[in-house]
Amino acid sequence: MPYSGEILGKKIVKKDKKMSIPNNTASNTRGNKKVRIGCASAFYGDSQLSARQLVDGGNLDYLVFDYLAEVTMAILARAKAKDANLGYAVDFVTVAMKDVLADCAKQGIKVVANAGGVNVPGCISALQTLCDQQGLNLKIAGVYGDDLAGQAGTLKNQFDLTETQTGEPLPEKLASMNAYLGGAPVAQALAAGADIVVTGRVVDSAVVIGPLLHEFGWQLTQYNQIAQAALAGHVIECGAQCTGGNFTDWHLVPDFADMSYPIAEVSGDGSFVVEIPSPSLVKSGGMVSVATVAEQIVYEIGDPANYLLPDVACDFSHVKLEQVDTNRVRVSNAQGRAPGSQYKVCATYVDGYKLMGQFFMGGQRCAQKARTSLNAWVTRTQKVFAQKGMSDYREVNIEIIGAEDTYGPHATAQNTREVMGKFGLHHNNKEALIFASMEMAYLATSATPGMSGFAAGRVRPQPLMRIHSTLINKDAVAVIIQLGSEIIVEKVFESAGSVATPKCRFDSDVVNSAQANSQDLVSVPLEQLAYARSGDKGNNANIGVIARKPEYLPVLYHQLTAVAVAEFFAHVVEGEVERFELPGFDAFNFFMTQALGGGGTASLRVDSQGKAFAQMLLSKMVWVPEGLLD
Repeated sequence: MPYSGEILGKKIVKKDKKMSIPNNTASNTRGNKKVRIGCASAFYGDSQLSARQLVDGGNLDYLVFDYLAEVTMAILARAKAKDANLGYAVDFVTVAMKDVLADCAKQGIKVVANAGGVNVPGCISALQTLCDQQGLNLKIAGVYGDDLAGQAGTLKNQFDLTETQTGEPLPEKLASMNAYLGGAPVAQALAAGADIVVTGRVVDSAVVIGPLLHEFGWQLTQYNQIAQAALAGHVIECGAQCTGGNFTDWHLVPDFADMSYPIAEVSGDGSFVVEIPSPSLVKSGGMVSVATVAEQIVYEIGDPANYLLPDVACDFSHVKLEQVDTNRVRVSNAQGRAPGSQYKVCATYVDGYKLMGQFFMGGQRCAQKARTSLNAWVTRTQKVFAQKGMSDYREVNIEIIGAEDTYGPHATAQNTREVMGKFGLHHNNKEALIFASMEMAYLATSATPGMSGFAAGRVRPQPLMRIHSTLINKDAVAVIIQLGSEIIVEKVFESAGSVATPKCRFDSDVVNSAQANSQDLVSVPLEQLAYARSGDKGNNANIGVIARKPEYLPVLYHQLTAVAVAEFFAHVVEGEVERFELPGFDAFNFFMTQALGGGGTASLRVDSQGKAFAQMLLSKMVWVPEGLLD
């Protein structure tokens, strides 16, 4: 049975700040026990139907939700500043839980969600009200202590909180500041008897790591098992992205209208099977294949041998994927070691304002017409700023959607007769952008012909949010576990420092096949040889590339180098490109710094998160021995 903690009556005795979860259920790891976890949310605003699908067709032990991104924390912080009762993911309570909570209680499904945002007690209170309304007697716990905004000044004096990549000091005025907590406190909340656990900012995989620590009673030093739990969390945390969503071969995915959200069935050794809800119980589209799971593993990672989390330092380089049945893939062989002694901290701050919008342009030479109109408007407003003694725009970004501006020198669109003219402006003065927005209307009758799309009204300036990522010692963060209205534990989750492992490499005999040096070569798009998935981390982007067949590895190894990828993306990447290797499933990961024009919260680009980078790279032509092709 799961570890139950030390309970006196209804109150848990507070432990020493360095206590860990004892392993009093080791027998579970040797038995046939399996824990089934379904993930119903990849972000705040995800499907309203996914929780019902998983509860009705998943045969679950746990239903988990991932809501929080960097900018989401800033949004929730602003909401709490306006109303002290807010600051959490309201939809989690009013939509997801309102729909399925009674059925979760009936089936014994426990719920874990990072929906608490910056107001975990507020989320607990809202859930308790919902339980009262539905006549349910459930124990609700919260995990928080991650919100460091109120301590920023003190912490800045105690620690080096410079930005890890740029070396910039921590800004004076912050919108939010949160440490990324791990899964161990979630396990303790479950051990206290919680039916529902809501957290503040935790690493995305913590909502899966916590339940598995609890259910299998792993010691906090059983790093290989915890690394597998982290990988399970990483695979299912983005919802349908491992069940056919955003998949390279999207045309093979059945029924996007009833897209399936994922389930991980985890064994005591940490290995797990990814699957979809039973089609006999609910409508379920999508698919689970080695390729769909592999794409998600390489999503939004850096060095796969050093994937660092509060609970474990993971090595995913040698992960094994096996198709065990239709829509069922077994995942194993993640390796783990001691985590570091620091938490990642993400702070957000306002750096001026941005104005972004677009309009339609049709007719011959429409791309040139849209560009001419936008440039005229920008020049017109700049003249007014100069006359009034105002500063100029800090950044101007004009992209013609449909003319393949995002492809830079690789654009092939010609003679298109309809485009969208997209603009992005950055200025310190909100009033300057209000003036620019109002003045844009003059283009409708004073510039090039064929313009439309003003019916939605003028766009309004928004705060331009930037991210400051840094590190802080774990012993500076007191993690709070609350059960109901009572704080039952306040402790520090410390761990020893961890040493990074060397980059993993393919064996030389694998990548130096004689076939790769054949002179009988043909040129094909990379997509014919590989799958790919791209994502973002702040102002950095990554592209994971997986060989469709092992025979293609030598071709990819020698032609898809870091230099080749850097040259392909030279029009957008200002930093470096580094290639990592994953021999376990014939994959590469390309990590690109300063690639997104400031990152998803600050970038003025239409693709502010590099979501299309993988699709762009798949159009790159590579040379392959003709005999290797089907």
